[in-house]
Amino acid sequence: MMSSRTRRAAPALDKDRLEALALHYAARYATTRAKLHKYLARKITERGWNEENPADIEGLVARLVDLRYVDDATYARMKAGAMQRRGLGQRRIGQMLLHAGVDESDRLPALETSGRERWEAAERLARRKRIGPFGSDNSDRPTREKHVAAFLRAGHDMMTARAWAYSAPGDAPPCPDEDAI
Repeated sequence: MMSSRTRRAAPALDKDRLEALALHYAARYATTRAKLHKYLARKITERGWNEENPADIEGLVARLVDLRYVDDATYARMKAGAMQRRGLGQRRIGQMLLHAGVDESDRLPALETSGRERWEAAERLARRKRIGPFGSDNSDRPTREKHVAAFLRAGHDMMTARAWAYSAPGDAPPCPDEDAI
């Protein structure tokens, strides 16, 4: 049975509509240059282009960057901080920023954290997953190995993962020296 409401196809894009889409997307979502470019290219593919000259996606994205509506460095710092507060490690955060299209020059400063901050992120993960000192009982070896794997998937190093996974309930491991982390 056909719906009484049929959806009208969206009109093909022109320069003004593409700019309006870009502005709406940048206003609504924290984004990077690469993600905005990909979004606009997808919209042109879906809806078509209604002008003689090809769309200047690069120019539009560059203009929004110049206006600071899109800022990869700010995006990287914000996203890295949020992921670290969730208990994720540096490796996982770096992979996510790379996937989002953040250049190395913007990605590396966002990943600079102290050993203490990385240790606290690991503690948040252990607390959230109820691992080690936040677990209810001493785990057997296969369970501890699963806990180590969870830390590694979250982007933490092996030393940190083992320290938390092999800790007894109620006995948090001490933070090692800054140089050791």
